[in-house]
Amino acid sequence: MSTSPGAESEHPVSDTPAPDGATRDQPAATEPSATSSSHEVAVRRAPRYQTFILIGVVVGLIAAMVLTFAFQRGPDEIDAARGEVYFSPGTVFGFLLLICIPVGIAIFGILAWILDVSARKKTHTVRVDKVNVRVSEPDAEAPPTATSADNEDNL
Repeated sequence: MSTSPGAESEHPVSDTPAPDGATRDQPAATEPSATSSSHEVAVRRAPRYQTFILIGVVVGLIAAMVLTFAFQRGPDEIDAARGEVYFSPGTVFGFLLLICIPVGIAIFGILAWILDVSARKKTHTVRVDKVNVRVSEPDAEAPPTATSADNEDNL
């Protein structure tokens, strides 16, 4: 969800007079002070890039596994006279991982970006209200402060 600045208005939610002679700046301890504000916000659907990248990693892993076992040749099928070298299936799988995983990440990252660009065209503007509530408690005890004797011991 993205936001854009818009018209903003603030007004108190409760217009009741403050009890016991409390001013509007200092509300009574039991009565919360609330204000609300309205904003215009642009809302759109956006793809989660992490999910697409993770799917790209999984697809690259599966592609490397399939390619490793689809074209596997045994050591007896290698002709050393022609300069062919035998690599174990684990080595081939490792090399293919180094290629397939970045390709999968790139493909699914580009797909997520394309979906994000197309979703920007379907942006809606809505009006939202934000309510801030503050409660003051003057009877609350203050945290204990360190005395000068305590400060000397800690040095």
